[in-house]
Amino acid sequence: MWIRLRQIAVTTADLGRTAVDIQTVLGVEPCHIDPGVGVFGLKNTLWPVGTQFLECVTPVTEDTAAGRYQNRRGGDTGYMVITEVDDVAARRSHVDDLGVRVAFDMNYPDDGIVGMQLHPADTGGAFFEMDQMTSDGAGAVGGPWWPAGKHWEPFVRTELVSGIAAAELQSPDPQRLAERWSQIAQIDLDSDTDGNPIVPIDNATLRFVAETDGRGEGLGGIDVTTVDRDAVLAGARARGCYVNDSQVMLAGLRVNLVDSDENSAGAHRRAEAPRLTVIPTSTPTKETRPP
Repeated sequence: MWIRLRQIAVTTADLGRTAVDIQTVLGVEPCHIDPGVGVFGLKNTLWPVGTQFLECVTPVTEDTAAGRYQNRRGGDTGYMVITEVDDVAARRSHVDDLGVRVAFDMNYPDDGIVGMQLHPADTGGAFFEMDQMTSDGAGAVGGPWWPAGKHWEPFVRTELVSGIAAAELQSPDPQRLAERWSQIAQIDLDSDTDGNPIVPIDNATLRFVAETDGRGEGLGGIDVTTVDRDAVLAGARARGCYVNDSQVMLAGLRVNLVDSDENSAGAHRRAEAPRLTVIPTSTPTKETRPP
């Protein structure tokens, strides 16, 4: 069995402003808008980061799950850790045995996806989603990814960043949270060079750290593999997203800038802006995104 980090979702109060931040700082180009999320009172945009994705959702109606989550965490915030797996049926059986509830069930094999989003009250930290692609080419590294539409490849830009190397979940008790995610993912716990518990999945690391910002348990950060750090930092300064030379802030998410040789060790370290592009539109065949 394999499991790969394929997408990180954040929720923001101002998608337009956040989109400019993301595009300016990371040098990425939007690839997809899913109008199907409108049924949940949301709008969204996705950007490829190499062959992984960053998604931003924002509420457009009152009393949405994303809006309530923002309120609980005090503003823009990390929201979902979305993975690709080769065997969602086997993993569904496993989480059922653990008593983990499925908050949203996706069963559209003819349209290219089967998957499940696990209830955050049972996982802790954030939404943990496992999706299996069913279209031609499914399972290949960098293969089809239904949530980003069918034509995302031409929008890949890797001049500044080339991938998402880690998701960082924070908790008052990171060891407990790590043990829960390890149990769900069926992967033994390890630790990084800073002594933080980690779950090493196939193409990335799930890292668990102490909550120190007063925002409570949640998805607090990601690591991005950085190609041109100077350009990223210049964009961050221009947009007011600069934290230090190894970290920027986007949509309430700490974005740690790591070099490619740092990824294997599971470590992290704390010009002109790229051009902006017109956000495209595309229409999905099913409404499968969660609230």
